[in-house]
Amino acid sequence: MNKSNRRKFIGTAAAIAVGTAASAMPLSTEKGKYPVVHHVFFWLKNPDSKADREELIKGVKTLSKIETVLDLHVGIVAGTEKRDVIDSSWGVSELLFFKDLEGQAIYQTHPIHLEFIKNYSHLWAKVLVYDILEA
Repeated sequence: MNKSNRRKFIGTAAAIAVGTAASAMPLSTEKGKYPVVHHVFFWLKNPDSKADREELIKGVKTLSKIETVLDLHVGIVAGTEKRDVIDSSWGVSELLFFKDLEGQAIYQTHPIHLEFIKNYSHLWAKVLVYDILEA
């Protein structure tokens, strides 16, 4: 076996071992940690503007100061493979986690959230929200 094939074999075997170990781990350790998820996708008015994207990201990050927000993840479109089931037309995503629906409702009317909308809505052309309750 030449060095290139040996490296590929070792790399593939390692990936399979990690995947197998991860799939065997119980998911119950995370259950209940984030029972309410608020996932928002923003389509920028100027999708080619990195400055607009960075400004919106900065604004989204201010939402973490709201006391009922347990965690916040901000993202941009990943450069993954193109498939029919993947929508990569949006520009910025926010993923917020709450303990309960009451916390999510407080977030909706919180002054920081309202200020975010006021200060950054000029950047987006479309917003799509998915609210998720743990099953």
